[in-house]
Amino acid sequence: MIKSTQEDMNKVDLQNKKIKKEIDKFKKSGNIQKAIETCQGALLQDENNAELHIKLGDLYMEWHLDIHQVKQYVDEAITEYQRALESCVDSAEIYYKIAMAFYYKRELEKAINYFKLALEHNTKMAEAHFMIAEIFMKKGDFLEAIESAQRAIQIAPLSSSRAYFLIFCIQSLSNKTKWYKKFSKLIASFITLPFDKYALKEVARKLSYLQFVPTLIRTSIMIFLHGFNQKILDIYRETIDKAPGFVELYINLGRVYFELKRYDDAICEYKMAIWLDSLNIRAYYYLCQLYEEQRDFDNAIETCKKLIELQPHVADFHCRIAQYLYLRGDISEAIEHYQTAVTINPNPQWTSVVAQTLGFIFQENTKDLDAAISSYQNAYNLNPNDIDIYLNLGNVFFEKGSYDNALIVYKKALESSPYNARLHCNLGYLYWGKGNIEEAIKEYEKAIKYDNTYDIAYNNLGVIYLDDLGRVKKAIELFESARKYNPNYALANYNLARSIAITGDKVEAAKLYQIALDINTYTQELDPKDIEEKIQDLFT
Repeated sequence: MIKSTQEDMNKVDLQNKKIKKEIDKFKKSGNIQKAIETCQGALLQDENNAELHIKLGDLYMEWHLDIHQVKQYVDEAITEYQRALESCVDSAEIYYKIAMAFYYKRELEKAINYFKLALEHNTKMAEAHFMIAEIFMKKGDFLEAIESAQRAIQIAPLSSSRAYFLIFCIQSLSNKTKWYKKFSKLIASFITLPFDKYALKEVARKLSYLQFVPTLIRTSIMIFLHGFNQKILDIYRETIDKAPGFVELYINLGRVYFELKRYDDAICEYKMAIWLDSLNIRAYYYLCQLYEEQRDFDNAIETCKKLIELQPHVADFHCRIAQYLYLRGDISEAIEHYQTAVTINPNPQWTSVVAQTLGFIFQENTKDLDAAISSYQNAYNLNPNDIDIYLNLGNVFFEKGSYDNALIVYKKALESSPYNARLHCNLGYLYWGKGNIEEAIKEYEKAIKYDNTYDIAYNNLGVIYLDDLGRVKKAIELFESARKYNPNYALANYNLARSIAITGDKVEAAKLYQIALDINTYTQELDPKDIEEKIQDLFT
């Protein structure tokens, strides 16, 4: 009886070897479908054969990962592995294969659970540790990712090329890690590459994407000549069907959707690119721009936080998130990021602009005039040739009541820009505020001389002639000039109405007040109650 059983087992082993040989033959020839059909036929004869279920699961996964394969077979692979697990419940290999299938299905939590089950049955499985590191990196948990990658290296130091490279990529995002430590990880990745079969497969897969470079060049030329259109969209879709793992294609497709204003589709493509490559700065950056376009500042801020997490020393990212926070109304947090941008950016002209923005926020939003002055002075030190800095700094000194300091700033600016109309206009306002009417008139006249379309200078000079000198006719001429060069200037219409009312033409004055009231609805230059009271006073 024992002899007969042994003979049966031998026959089964021979049959299995024969089937496996036939399956491998079809697989090597590239006929995965035929290999699958052969394996399925064998399982009809022996449905509890764990080895064949594993083999079939592997074939399904290989077919699923084929960049030229459009259909998805990951669920079929999971089913086959789970059937194999029924008779091999202690197999770390099967748990690992199921975990990989869930990983490619993008169900990361399930994947981690199965990787941990694999490690429970084989604590020395370096690949499981590495894949956990890979998932942590995709989720943005970089410290956890490094720890898991280091465990993989401890177990298999000569075949952990991908683990070394993962650590190198994460450390490259930080300036805290010494350059030679980063470089050592990169060198270790190259040295161990020939011994890491999984890394070699990954390299081969990425090299296969070179075949799509002509498509990228072709679409770039089409965009240059004809702009973004449906034809380019179709080309990218067709190419992604052929290479569903090529990150660059998703980013490019997202840009096309963005330009065609199909924002929801663009978001999906960028998120897909991020899922495939969690360190892809371009995908995050474009996603930020897209949310900004939609004025979805909450999502824009969250995406920008990820950019800062990836590259904390890029000033532009801090400046961008500060802008979103400001628009959302989070002023204090916006100030913090602007200050960080000023601190870390090496470009003096760019940093000067950011410092001016900070000055404006302190002046207009927090009413911290001393902080505003400090920011504008910092901007001046970085770029002393920017006239706008002098104007802004002078305005803050004026608002604070430091007229002498404001005067010094404006005159200093005139040394380098003597024909700047805005400077002369601001000086006119300063002299007017100090009660020096004669000098104020001179400065406003210079402003008009250097820019004969300067509506504000005409209006302010008109107010002096009307309210300080009582020269109504001259004031009317100036207010009419202000309206001529800016028909939507509510204050000029209001002041002209005041002048006309003095001449006794109440109907014309009322008409001008009404025009001012209508314009003010949009420009909000005046308190509408003041205009309404003026209209009522005309006829009482």
